[in-house]
Amino acid sequence: MDTLGPVDIVYLWVDGSDLAWRHKREAARLRLSPQQRLAVSVYGDVEGRFRDNEELRYSLRALERFFPQHGTVYIVTDGQTPAWLQSHAQLRIIDHRELIPPAQLPTFDSCNIESYIHRIPGLSERYFYFNDDVFFGAPVRLGDWFWEGGVYAGWSDESAVSPGPLRNAANALDNACRLSIAWLDAHPSADRVAGYQHTYRTFSHSPRAMRKSLVCALEHIAPDLFARVRATVFRAWDRPTIVSDFVMRWALAHGQARMRSYAHAYVGSGEAGSAAQLQRVERELGALHFFCINDTLDNTGAEDPRLLQLRDSLQVLFGQASRYERLAQLA
Repeated sequence: MDTLGPVDIVYLWVDGSDLAWRHKREAARLRLSPQQRLAVSVYGDVEGRFRDNEELRYSLRALERFFPQHGTVYIVTDGQTPAWLQSHAQLRIIDHRELIPPAQLPTFDSCNIESYIHRIPGLSERYFYFNDDVFFGAPVRLGDWFWEGGVYAGWSDESAVSPGPLRNAANALDNACRLSIAWLDAHPSADRVAGYQHTYRTFSHSPRAMRKSLVCALEHIAPDLFARVRATVFRAWDRPTIVSDFVMRWALAHGQARMRSYAHAYVGSGEAGSAAQLQRVERELGALHFFCINDTLDNTGAEDPRLLQLRDSLQVLFGQASRYERLAQLA
């Protein structure tokens, strides 16, 4: 039996179709300097990054089905609330303004926003950090994610990352790998695990098992990295995610994280094999530790049939409403 206290859940969520939010985004884009425009990463400001396909609704349904004993659910948003969400004692909406200094708002970079979530008041020591397109796919055993001295993680199925400096045409996760390794090489420490060697791979698109004390410590150990990513308005190629890479890579180097294998699946909605991958998820639901359905359709319209297929598949997978949905809004 787990006796280490509750394990909370933190989501980032945005509704990119909201007109007020779209006006804010456009105004922020117009204020960018020429240098800032050049720094926006590949796919850093496309519709697919902000589009709401109701993944959050279904991720919460998956959470209810596979990890009903979870702690508080925190949904971090920019002044928005899903229309279908209802109040619940185990649910809190956290506005960006509660975490991020006013001078650094607005920001449309999840890499920036996620660097603050460990500051959520009342957040448990152990928590899962989710993007809303990530889903549990089997009953959660906390021993698969946490151990007494730290956390577990898994590698992605992507090809190896080539060493070298950050590249303006690279995706954020590849650049995050390069950035983390460069920082670790530049800051050798006596408590690094003997024999540790860098792995030039990215971490899987998964629920992130996190320890609040670790991220709090790293905020002081690597203030330069946190400051850089917190200065972005839109995702920048030279300031990639640190919470989804550096935190885990530092923990690996210092004996506070371990790698393990997970049964998982990744679906890119804009990729040729997406339909087959969705069918695989349907077949293997209950045996997959987790899966991700990433919106890679970029600037396509909301009525693209591939998006409609995604929604239909999610309804097949998780047709039972969660405790967090309004009864009149059930899908």
